[in-house]
Amino acid sequence: MKKIITRIVAVSVLAIASQQLSAQKVVVNREVETTNDGKMLLGHQLKDQFTKEPYADWYVKEFNEYALDQKAITELKKSKLNSYNIIVFMGTWCEDSHRDFPRLMRILDELKYPDSRLTIIAVNRKKESPTGDEVRYNVHKVPTIIVEKYGKEIGRIIEMPTTGYIERDLVEILGKDDRSVIKEIFKKEN
Repeated sequence: MKKIITRIVAVSVLAIASQQLSAQKVVVNREVETTNDGKMLLGHQLKDQFTKEPYADWYVKEFNEYALDQKAITELKKSKLNSYNIIVFMGTWCEDSHRDFPRLMRILDELKYPDSRLTIIAVNRKKESPTGDEVRYNVHKVPTIIVEKYGKEIGRIIEMPTTGYIERDLVEILGKDDRSVIKEIFKKEN
């Protein structure tokens, strides 16, 4: 019995040690200097990083000037967007990101969306991030806005909203979430 307990403890210690060694540290708010594009954000970012120069030039103007679709905002509140996770892939070099990323942030600000549910990942011109998240999420264009519930993707907006308004596209995505995710998670095995 003592040998079995010793082996279990040894295996447990090895498993924990290997987990700690393989755990990847994520650098937040990484900024790089490029030859062609000057300063560029790369990898996981916090939203306040965009209010700093040189990003504030495009971010603040678009954030402040964007006129929200209040009907869609009301729908997003009813649909409880704040209970979903949002992952955004964007490029500080990308004109579409310059337009739609600040608009998304304005929408989330209006909804008092929790920062803890938001992941912002800046990519380079090859659409790559330091942690390879673009591969995991199959991202090929920016901006890409992904909506998740319980770790499962509900929908995404790629490059530009199909309705012309991010908040309207988000309403459509949440409208499609007919609890199918919950059903899938708790489905019975036959």
